[in-house]
Amino acid sequence: MKTPPDTSASEDLGTDFKKALDAGWLPIREVARQTGVNAVTLRAWERRYGLIVPQRTPKGHRLFCAEHVQRILTILTWLNRGVAVGQVKQLLDTPQVLAEPVGNDWLVLRQTLLKAVTQLAERTLDDTVNQAMALYPPRTLCEHLLMPWLAELEQRWQGQFGAQMERVFVYSWLRSKFGARIYHNNRQLRTAPLLLINQSDLPLEPHLWLTAWLISSTDCPVEVFDWPLPAGELTLAVDHLQARGVLLYSSKAMNLAKLSKLLNGVSCPKMIAGPTVCIHHADLSAKNTAIADLILADNPLSAHLDLIQRGLI
Repeated sequence: MKTPPDTSASEDLGTDFKKALDAGWLPIREVARQTGVNAVTLRAWERRYGLIVPQRTPKGHRLFCAEHVQRILTILTWLNRGVAVGQVKQLLDTPQVLAEPVGNDWLVLRQTLLKAVTQLAERTLDDTVNQAMALYPPRTLCEHLLMPWLAELEQRWQGQFGAQMERVFVYSWLRSKFGARIYHNNRQLRTAPLLLINQSDLPLEPHLWLTAWLISSTDCPVEVFDWPLPAGELTLAVDHLQARGVLLYSSKAMNLAKLSKLLNGVSCPKMIAGPTVCIHHADLSAKNTAIADLILADNPLSAHLDLIQRGLI
């Protein structure tokens, strides 16, 4: 069944705006829902790069058609291939004459972030990510910038003096950064939250926070518990929060003997995510049939996509 457009943003915006919606035009909020590109990014693409030129009502409200939506999806295709956002327009407008290879904006951004870490330059780190957040959707940003950057840092930190200093600096910044955004989103939402739990003994799991941010970006409230809970208290937390689902994240091996006891008292859908899924692939696949509603995902991107496909977010 076709989902009706989200017209909640159209209230009290004028007769012309309402007439345009009745004629099939889409408000920016609905386009953001359909494409996964938030309104701030859509406005930046229009204002800074002229990638999209929506129609305007006499009062200045943006209106989009099906061709605009398709163009946005094409833009995402180029961004996912590593094309810098500033180079996308020429590919859209005159693809047949582009002979020179385009630069990889992601590589430049990762190098900037890496240098900021080596210098413990929090402002540079924050400003660079803020600028990227304004130009790229969360999923694209995770796939092509944040996750590769964290992987490069892990390689850098193997046996290097100063590694723990840099690790604590990066992970503390990341938790504060995405925790603040999740908190802000939660304040505007009233539906049942998804409960995410750090299931490892690590004090910080950076990909847990990326997962939480991706989920939050779909307008789903998120509650993050950055430490494991015993079985009875996990059930209690689910009951108090009326959680729509539980996601356990771990980058390390887990105690699978306690997993069934931990999850069998939880009545909502359950997901295990992170490298632990690869570590215990065979055993978890077997438990997938033993524990009702158990979902497996080995990274934030697959967790995000699976939750969407199952209608949980």
